Amino acid sequence: MSASSFRDRVNAHCAGLPGAERSDPWGGGHDAWKVGGKMFACIGAINPGVSVKCADTETAQMLIESGVAQRPKYFHASWVHLPETCDPDELAHRLDSAYRIIRSKLPKRVQAAIGPFPG
Repeated sequence: MSASSFRDRVNAHCAGLPGAERSDPWGGGHDAWKVGGKMFACIGAINPGVSVKCADTETAQMLIESGVAQRPKYFHASWVHLPETCDPDELAHRLDSAYRIIRSKLPKRVQAAIGPFPG
């Protein structure tokens, strides 16, 4: 899969999540996905793949050790980098999970304003 079609697939998935917004906070072609102003996924400008938030450092380490993900540069240890060769179902699951993790930490009034999670 080409880097652009992977990026398009990630962006389309994230765009379908309630309240998700894309920005390029550092310039140069990043796609940083946020909910309530907090980032849950980021596609870099150079390296192919997407970095996503995990529930904790143990989950991130397990994904790295199992070969599903890699340690991302510049992110906390609770994040992983999924390569563009990542299984599509795993990718969707990790994007949804990252979104839910960040969304669940938002104030209840902000969560209520976003609306329910689809499905």
